[in-house]
Amino acid sequence: MGITLGPIKLGPLTGRPYMRLLAIPYPVVDPVALQLGPLAVKWYGLAYIAGLLLGWLYIKRLLDQRALWADGKPPIDSQKVDDLLIYMTVGVLLGGRLGYVLFYEPRYFLMNPLDIPAVWKGGMAFHGGLLGSILAILVFARRTSANPWSMLDLCSAATPIGLFFGRLANFINAELVGRPTNVPWAMVFPGADLAERHPSQLYEAFFEGLVLFAVLWWLTHKVLALRRPGMVAGTFMLGYGLARSFCEFFREPDPGHWLTWGPFTAGI
Repeated sequence: MGITLGPIKLGPLTGRPYMRLLAIPYPVVDPVALQLGPLAVKWYGLAYIAGLLLGWLYIKRLLDQRALWADGKPPIDSQKVDDLLIYMTVGVLLGGRLGYVLFYEPRYFLMNPLDIPAVWKGGMAFHGGLLGSILAILVFARRTSANPWSMLDLCSAATPIGLFFGRLANFINAELVGRPTNVPWAMVFPGADLAERHPSQLYEAFFEGLVLFAVLWWLTHKVLALRRPGMVAGTFMLGYGLARSFCEFFREPDPGHWLTWGPFTAGI
């Protein structure tokens, strides 16, 4: 049994505190951004909306900059991006939700099928969202006779925007927490335990969002990679894989998940 001194609990053998007095406090933010009667607007939902809308605006911007494209000809007219936004929204929401249902909680949703569409309760998987959005992009490209690789390039260039806001929402919700650590910027997340942990959601927002966006911007605007269909999409997949793999070293693995084998984690 340890010794408790106020909020600081000392270990039974070493006397080392489990929580440091100078640990950075977790900035508790209400997950509900706005309450309108019975309707609760959560930061998580706003993050998805911000990612989709800002990505839509960025794609329009890329299409309007004809100098970025071979022979000055973008794959589609910027006015068609409105339809692309609808395809992407459906692909991300359906794919992300079904990915979570199938990869993470299949037993629960088999017993509670009415909870499958309840996305407001949380539970989205990037793996499923990625597959759903790719399928949506390919369907859109086929229906508009656009080069599918160029469409994948466009959406890949904008995707880090959504990843950035999504990871910030994870941080606000105090979910997908990091591994225990004693680094100076460690935090104690509510709902986990008293262990100080890496704010791994912020690491992911930085690397998967800001850094990856900067790399892809450099490719599109300096290297003119949009003139070579598939280059931006391929770089996104490689860059995201590297960033995500690096950040997984700092994030607490999903306990008991069938895809977590030794050092290999399932991610979400």
